[in-house]
Amino acid sequence: MTERDRVNGAFGGGLPEGSVCLIEGGHGSGKSVLTQRMAYGLAEEGTLTGVVSTEMKAGEYIEQMDSLSYGIVDHLLEDRMLFYHADTDTHEFDGEHEVGTRSLLRRLFTPSPLWNGDVVVVDSFGTLLLNDPEFDAAVERGEGDHVMQRVVSALRSLTARDRSVVLTVSPDVVPEKYLYPLRHASGVYLDINVRRVGQEMRRGAVVRKFTGVKEPIEDTISFTVREGRGITIETRTIA
Repeated sequence: MTERDRVNGAFGGGLPEGSVCLIEGGHGSGKSVLTQRMAYGLAEEGTLTGVVSTEMKAGEYIEQMDSLSYGIVDHLLEDRMLFYHADTDTHEFDGEHEVGTRSLLRRLFTPSPLWNGDVVVVDSFGTLLLNDPEFDAAVERGEGDHVMQRVVSALRSLTARDRSVVLTVSPDVVPEKYLYPLRHASGVYLDINVRRVGQEMRRGAVVRKFTGVKEPIEDTISFTVREGRGITIETRTIA
């Protein structure tokens, strides 16, 4: 999509195959919009892409993408893009009575059509993690790091088959000790920060790690988000 914007070039020619891409950023930093541009571009170029959203249902996701001029209806209808809304309510009921809870992480990594995709985007993985009752119980026992080890093992198993996985997390809500295993396992690690310039919010994706890069890439990828246009890459200096 080089005729549309400079995103591909700014990110070194694209995501490497068989890698985990971790995108960190606080609320409103633009990490979700960045994954939306990635998913749209991948589908446009013929890559089977799966998307999991904890915030939006299908209709809301389509409207959000339309507002950025990222039309995805045809991609969804023709199965180039698969969309799933992740309900983070873990309570299970039998009629009127609660009968137990369900693990969000186990459901995510259970084999399903989602994982038929070449690239899978999970926005936000941090929300799934923090709402998972098994993870919460493990943290209470002081065993949260064991859960993260299983998560990393599951991710490595998936990427070993040349599948790429994009995860978003907020460091404001996920403790550092649980972010570290994800950072270590990631081939691409982007840390988004935000600053105001006049009336405009300027966002910068600080490149903490980017293995398998095809082209030169800058240390910080500056971008803005505009309605009706999507992501615009700002003037950059090649590192």
